[in-house]
Amino acid sequence: MQVDVLNSKGEKTGRNIELPDEIFGVEPNDHCIYLAVKQYLAAQRQGTHSTKTRAEVHGSSKKLHRQKGTGGSRKGNIRNPLYKGGGTVNGPKPHLYGFKLNRKVKDLAKMSALSYKARENKIVIVEDLKMEAPKTKDFASILDTLRGDNRKSMVILPEHDNNVYLSSRNLQSNKTTVLSDMNTYDLVNANVLIFTESAAKLFSEETATAEA
Repeated sequence: MQVDVLNSKGEKTGRNIELPDEIFGVEPNDHCIYLAVKQYLAAQRQGTHSTKTRAEVHGSSKKLHRQKGTGGSRKGNIRNPLYKGGGTVNGPKPHLYGFKLNRKVKDLAKMSALSYKARENKIVIVEDLKMEAPKTKDFASILDTLRGDNRKSMVILPEHDNNVYLSSRNLQSNKTTVLSDMNTYDLVNANVLIFTESAAKLFSEETATAEA
């Protein structure tokens, strides 16, 4: 798949990059995408919720009345879960929600998400972005030119660039990340993917290395 390289004004530079079919042309696996997104969202949960059992709530441990002869039901202490202010039965306790996912499944999920974007022509390659200083207004102008009507985008860099990061972090409709941190959830969540030229070339290099 060949994609034209644009400049920051959205104009063609005359160059293009071949995106490997081994990554951008696979048959998408929706279930792998589902699992990868589920794992990502599960890992975001803090899991700090906690309820108190009858052993942890405050209250007397004295038996409320004698076992027999009252005509009523048998009762223990005031911390009984049946009473207001009593303990909670089988309530949530702090725990992690994350789960393991095999590397091959995660890789296939990312390739599936990239292939969907390639099918929909939602991949843009732009010349390497160079910001002399952090400037959100200038960066937003570049994004508006490159993504058109697609209001939610993700910019992928080959490595961290502090000026680009600072220029983009306040834009709610965009996420800027490096290629190594790219995940399936962000790929699916974005309407258009904007790769810098250097980041896009890494795909071809990785494919060539794998074949060698």
